[in-house]
Amino acid sequence: MLSPEKFLKELHHLLPFPEQKSFLLAVSGGVDSMVLLELFRFHKEKYGFSFEVAHINYGLRGTDSDADQNLVEHFCSEHNIPFHLYKVTEKDNKPKGSIQLWARDLRYNFFSEIMQKESIDFLATAHHLNDQLETFFINLSRGSGINGLCGIPAKENNILRPLLSFTKEEIYAFAEENGIPFREDVSNQKNDYLRNKIRNMITTNLLNISPDFLQDFSKSIQILKETKDFIQQQTDEILAKITIKNSSEESILDKKKLSQETEFAQFEILRKFGFDKRKEIKKIFTAETGKTFQSEENILLINRNQLIIKKKELNIDNEEVILNKEVQIDLSQWTENYTDAHPDFWIFDKDKLRFPLKIRRKQDGDFFYPKGFNGKKKISKFFKDEKISIFAKSKIWLLCDAENRVMGVLPMRQDRRFLPNEETKNTIKIKLK
Repeated sequence: MLSPEKFLKELHHLLPFPEQKSFLLAVSGGVDSMVLLELFRFHKEKYGFSFEVAHINYGLRGTDSDADQNLVEHFCSEHNIPFHLYKVTEKDNKPKGSIQLWARDLRYNFFSEIMQKESIDFLATAHHLNDQLETFFINLSRGSGINGLCGIPAKENNILRPLLSFTKEEIYAFAEENGIPFREDVSNQKNDYLRNKIRNMITTNLLNISPDFLQDFSKSIQILKETKDFIQQQTDEILAKITIKNSSEESILDKKKLSQETEFAQFEILRKFGFDKRKEIKKIFTAETGKTFQSEENILLINRNQLIIKKKELNIDNEEVILNKEVQIDLSQWTENYTDAHPDFWIFDKDKLRFPLKIRRKQDGDFFYPKGFNGKKKISKFFKDEKISIFAKSKIWLLCDAENRVMGVLPMRQDRRFLPNEETKNTIKIKLK
């Protein structure tokens, strides 16, 4: 059964020396969060726990929402606990349809703001074992795989869920035994949302059929987590064997070696880079050189027997930056670390230019007159001739004047139209490194 001692043991399991940390408790006024609040209050008196409370009044249930707020606020005032309130108003733009995702984003943004402002280490929520069971069925219905079936993590970055191994029944019993005030949310009895349907129509019946179901389910979750950890370890070992290069910005994988692994291993490895659609992964292994695939965060380029994966750049093809200084402009923040083959600076005939100067991304139809060549050349043709990869193209800027004439491809090639000659009176130096 739930007790202050067992709760403290769970908390120590998640976080060594919790008395040295600070916590923000998410408290709704329901039995789960009020029990969490009481347990922290008990250990504050005994061990000096440092914590504060956050409550959101969504205003969805009229006077009931206000009563929830009053309960939590009064409890905190009575026990000298810092209390933070967010009361939803019309400016918060509540959606007309499903509000679950909206409400979740709102509360976690609120929690994050408090934690940053008050320098709080961890957020503690009151999720329990029954929540874990409901989440299991939700993820099962969505085909979430083993990661989803493992359910809610007890510790996730700076979020702690110290009640996750305790049942709802144990939480109710603790509240009754210790006279903890709480309020019931009657909307939980409605089957408006998937979680409510699973709770009212599935898990309740399972618990009635088998009183020990939750304990056995808890053991199964532990086995699933151990299985997931084992798969993770095996996947990491395969990834290490097929990795040619790995950095924060770029990973290069041996396509041939990865193609010889099982489809499951291929999926698990490429899913690390955001490629989680099995049909698309099959295409990766049959695609020709030069073909690219995109996930939310990465671009994957097929390069013969290599998979080159890079972080996505922001889409700033049409962005330009005005350069206000006219004498010497340091462009080091806009360029890569190029080799000594490129000059440290360019010099232009100042009177041939129109100010202010600017740098921008390539646009369709751009051309210039490259120094050292005859005639003009389209920028796209220049990129092709120089064998510049799709990733390098996304980082290259063009230096232009106020009339949008290309003065050079930074830092690779200067335009010869604006070079100084024996008649030049005024020059401008553009620093490249």
